[in-house]
Amino acid sequence: MDNSTIGIAYQSNPPSVPDWLNKGDNAWQLVAATLVGCQSMPGLVVLYGSIVKKKWAVNSAFMALYAFASTLIVWVLVGYKMAFGDRLLPFWGKAGAALSQKYLIHRASLPATEHHYHNGTIETPMTEPFYPQATLVFFEFVFAAITIILLAGSVLGRMNIKAWMIFAPLWLLFSYTIGAFSLWGGGFLYHWGVIDYSGGYVIHLASGVSGFTAAYWVGPRLKSDRERFSPNNILLMLTGAGMLWLGWSGFNGGAPYAANITAAVAVLNTHVCAATSLLVWTLLDVIFFSKPSVIGAVQGMMTGLVCITPGAGLVHTWAAIVMGIFAGCIPWFTMMVLHKKSALLQKVDDTLAVFHTHAVAGLLGGVLTGLLAVPQLSSFDLPVLGEKGTFYGGGISQLFKQIVGALFVIGWNIFSTTAILWVIALFIPLRMPDEQLMIGDDAAHGEEAYALWGDGDKFDATRHETIVTNTGGDEDNMQRQLNVMGARGVTIQL
Repeated sequence: MDNSTIGIAYQSNPPSVPDWLNKGDNAWQLVAATLVGCQSMPGLVVLYGSIVKKKWAVNSAFMALYAFASTLIVWVLVGYKMAFGDRLLPFWGKAGAALSQKYLIHRASLPATEHHYHNGTIETPMTEPFYPQATLVFFEFVFAAITIILLAGSVLGRMNIKAWMIFAPLWLLFSYTIGAFSLWGGGFLYHWGVIDYSGGYVIHLASGVSGFTAAYWVGPRLKSDRERFSPNNILLMLTGAGMLWLGWSGFNGGAPYAANITAAVAVLNTHVCAATSLLVWTLLDVIFFSKPSVIGAVQGMMTGLVCITPGAGLVHTWAAIVMGIFAGCIPWFTMMVLHKKSALLQKVDDTLAVFHTHAVAGLLGGVLTGLLAVPQLSSFDLPVLGEKGTFYGGGISQLFKQIVGALFVIGWNIFSTTAILWVIALFIPLRMPDEQLMIGDDAAHGEEAYALWGDGDKFDATRHETIVTNTGGDEDNMQRQLNVMGARGVTIQL
């Protein structure tokens, strides 16, 4: 179309506004990416720093902050193309940098996503959004970052920060990129027809399983911390949770790579499912424990958001309510009932119950999507034509694909997380020593979240003769000494 026949705001103006650039899609994708980024920074940074015991506030927030920053650098150096570049293996892309102007200003594309019929002819063309590659690189980065940060929730309150600083980038390269390429970037599960609309498997099932595996190898918190780990600031925790909830508009709304009908449906379904799950979880708390729990409501919100993610743009809104009901009761059951009866679940110290809120809810969402995906909505977004849920004529095959896809993600994340931690453990202890665990942030970082001494000066333990000793290995004795000396500062009990 000639530029003279369209409004000036929509005219191309090469080279900064090429013919293929859709300004609306580009704007929405950047906004969606920023919303997802805000879920992590500051959303999960704030949530982690406030939901833990006050002596772990700084350490927990810093683990999230570090993961966000380190992921971005590794992502643009090699990670993005390993997840969304040319095919190297059926489950992995070719590594390469996403740094040059020549690459980043061209139209975005996912080269391995071109899908063919059995006779070799093209069924669906390669995914090519109407914005530059730089937009897509940033958008996919925030998903990678939040996955690692969610994983961190399983090992808060005892993992050696130096071991975490090594683990985060290695897990991105050898675990996340494989799941992302297999299901999103044009890998074998993508072409086979496993449905994962926006990360129920790639992000939530992976982070939940890897977090649980990491918690097993790192070891538990101190007995005193496991028995009492009250949040240091519930109101601030709600602030972080609110950022997480509203940020999910970008999480699921950005998945179609365009400001289209699918994005609108996905955003509505996301919030409907989250609200339903929160109410169901709260209702169960009232029925069985006689009072509603704010922390429980946040858990219910989370499971609803996670459960809808594999099919947010592919199901009816009434189906989102159904998924919300399941999301509010099944993870509640595994956390409140099954957890107490399982020796394995009792043994593994999953600090924030990431296994229940993400692995269980993500798997549940993937299975329900295999049942409830609507043919018309699926045709708008999925690469394999004719994909639909079992209840809409998809047969048992779609459900089978969903289960096999989940088993691959589970198996690979157990293996890769274990291997990475084994290698790190050869050089650095995975768990802090008990002496540091007794103190917390001040021992790990030399900082405290809430410290008050004089006019803001820190208490200097070197000026006093009181020394913490653990000659008999008695944890309770160490705790009594710390209670007497004040653990290097007066903390404000919130």
